[in-house]
Amino acid sequence: MLNVVVLVGRLAQDPELRYTPGNGTAVATFDLAVERPFANRQGEREADFIRIVTWGKLAENCANYLQKGSLAAVMGRLQIRSYDDREGIRRKVAEVVARDVRFLPRARVEGSEIESDSDFFPGDDMAVSEDDIPF
Repeated sequence: MLNVVVLVGRLAQDPELRYTPGNGTAVATFDLAVERPFANRQGEREADFIRIVTWGKLAENCANYLQKGSLAAVMGRLQIRSYDDREGIRRKVAEVVARDVRFLPRARVEGSEIESDSDFFPGDDMAVSEDDIPF
Protein backbone atom coordinates (compact mmCIF):
# COMPACT_ATOMS: atom_id res chain seq x y z
CA MET A 1 0.00 0.00 0.00
CA LEU A 2 1.13 3.54 -0.67
CA ASN A 3 -0.05 6.74 1.00
CA VAL A 4 2.23 9.66 0.09
CA VAL A 5 1.24 13.31 -0.25
CA VAL A 6 3.57 16.07 -1.49
CA LEU A 7 2.39 19.68 -1.33
CA VAL A 8 3.95 23.09 -1.92
CA GLY A 9 2.09 26.15 -0.71
CA ARG A 10 1.93 29.06 1.71
CA LEU A 11 0.87 28.96 5.33
CA ALA A 12 -2.60 30.43 5.83
CA GLN A 13 -1.82 31.26 9.48
CA ASP A 14 0.97 30.90 12.03
CA PRO A 15 1.48 27.30 13.23
CA GLU A 16 -0.32 26.43 16.48
CA LEU A 17 1.99 24.54 18.86
CA ARG A 18 0.74 22.52 21.81
CA TYR A 19 1.92 19.55 23.84
CA THR A 20 0.10 16.27 24.52
CA PRO A 21 -1.07 15.88 28.14
CA GLY A 22 0.40 12.41 28.70
CA ASN A 23 4.05 12.59 27.71
CA GLY A 24 4.38 16.21 26.55
CA THR A 25 5.00 15.44 22.88
CA ALA A 26 4.96 18.56 20.72
CA VAL A 27 2.28 18.81 18.01
CA ALA A 28 1.85 21.73 15.61
CA THR A 29 -0.95 22.32 13.13
CA PHE A 30 -1.40 24.80 10.32
CA ASP A 31 -3.30 25.16 7.06
CA LEU A 32 -1.33 25.15 3.82
CA ALA A 33 -2.85 27.11 0.92
CA VAL A 34 -2.09 25.23 -2.29
CA GLU A 35 -3.07 26.85 -5.60
CA ARG A 36 -5.04 24.77 -8.06
CA PRO A 37 -3.31 24.36 -11.47
CA PHE A 38 -6.24 25.88 -13.37
CA ALA A 39 -8.39 29.01 -13.26
CA ASN A 40 -12.13 29.14 -12.49
CA ARG A 41 -14.73 30.54 -14.92
CA GLN A 42 -13.86 34.09 -13.89
CA GLY A 43 -10.20 33.47 -14.75
CA GLU A 44 -9.09 33.47 -11.11
CA ARG A 45 -6.85 30.86 -9.50
CA GLU A 46 -8.38 29.20 -6.46
CA ALA A 47 -6.57 27.47 -3.60
CA ASP A 48 -7.24 24.49 -1.39
CA PHE A 49 -6.56 24.93 2.33
CA ILE A 50 -5.13 21.68 3.62
CA ARG A 51 -4.66 20.94 7.35
CA ILE A 52 -1.10 19.85 8.17
CA VAL A 53 -0.15 18.08 11.42
CA THR A 54 3.47 17.78 12.58
CA TRP A 55 4.87 15.97 15.64
CA GLY A 56 7.94 16.14 17.88
CA LYS A 57 10.99 18.20 16.94
CA LEU A 58 9.51 18.87 13.49
CA ALA A 59 6.49 20.48 15.18
CA GLU A 60 8.73 22.73 17.29
CA ASN A 61 10.82 23.72 14.25
CA CYS A 62 7.68 24.58 12.25
CA ALA A 63 6.34 26.70 15.12
CA ASN A 64 9.69 28.49 15.52
CA TYR A 65 10.58 29.12 11.88
CA LEU A 66 7.34 29.29 9.87
CA GLN A 67 4.73 32.02 9.91
CA LYS A 68 1.68 33.09 7.94
CA GLY A 69 2.70 33.50 4.28
CA SER A 70 5.80 31.29 4.50
CA LEU A 71 6.41 29.08 1.47
CA ALA A 72 6.82 25.42 2.47
CA ALA A 73 7.00 21.97 0.92
CA VAL A 74 5.31 19.18 2.90
CA MET A 75 5.69 15.44 2.48
CA GLY A 76 3.56 13.09 4.51
CA ARG A 77 0.52 10.84 4.50
CA LEU A 78 -3.19 11.52 4.20
CA GLN A 79 -5.17 10.68 7.32
CA ILE A 80 -8.95 10.60 7.69
CA ARG A 81 -10.19 10.62 11.29
CA SER A 82 -13.55 10.92 13.02
CA TYR A 83 -14.60 12.81 16.12
CA ASP A 84 -17.80 13.89 17.88
CA ASP A 85 -18.46 17.64 17.86
CA ARG A 86 -19.97 19.64 20.76
CA GLU A 87 -23.49 18.69 19.67
CA GLY A 88 -22.56 14.99 19.58
CA ILE A 89 -22.59 14.80 15.77
CA ARG A 90 -19.99 12.47 14.24
CA ARG A 91 -17.62 14.43 11.94
CA LYS A 92 -14.78 13.39 9.65
CA VAL A 93 -11.70 15.43 8.91
CA ALA A 94 -8.92 14.93 6.35
CA GLU A 95 -5.41 16.09 7.20
CA VAL A 96 -1.84 15.46 6.14
CA VAL A 97 0.45 14.07 8.82
CA ALA A 98 3.82 15.50 7.80
CA ARG A 99 6.97 13.43 7.80
CA ASP A 100 9.09 16.22 6.33
CA VAL A 101 8.59 19.98 5.98
CA ARG A 102 11.01 22.06 3.91
CA PHE A 103 11.18 25.77 4.57
CA LEU A 104 11.45 27.33 1.13
CA PRO A 105 13.08 30.73 0.70
CA ARG A 106 11.34 33.80 -0.58
CA ALA A 107 13.17 34.60 -3.80
CA ARG A 108 14.33 38.17 -4.34
CA VAL A 109 14.85 40.05 -7.56
CA GLU A 110 16.56 43.44 -7.30
CA GLY A 111 15.47 43.85 -3.67
CA SER A 112 11.80 42.92 -4.11
CA GLU A 113 10.04 39.60 -3.64
CA ILE A 114 8.91 37.63 -6.66
CA GLU A 115 5.12 37.71 -6.86
CA SER A 116 4.48 34.28 -8.39
CA ASP A 117 5.70 30.91 -7.13
CA SER A 118 6.06 29.87 -10.78
CA ASP A 119 8.77 32.53 -11.13
CA PHE A 120 10.65 30.89 -8.27
CA PHE A 121 10.75 27.38 -9.72
CA PRO A 122 12.80 26.77 -12.86
CA GLY A 123 10.10 24.88 -14.80
CA ASP A 124 10.62 23.26 -18.19
CA ASP A 125 13.63 25.29 -19.30
CA MET A 126 16.08 22.99 -17.51
CA ALA A 127 17.71 20.54 -19.89
CA VAL A 128 18.01 16.98 -18.55
CA SER A 129 19.72 14.25 -20.52
CA GLU A 130 18.90 10.54 -20.23
CA ASP A 131 22.32 10.05 -18.62
CA ASP A 132 21.17 12.18 -15.65
CA ILE A 133 18.20 9.91 -14.88
CA PRO A 134 19.14 7.19 -12.35
CA PHE A 135 16.69 4.53 -13.62
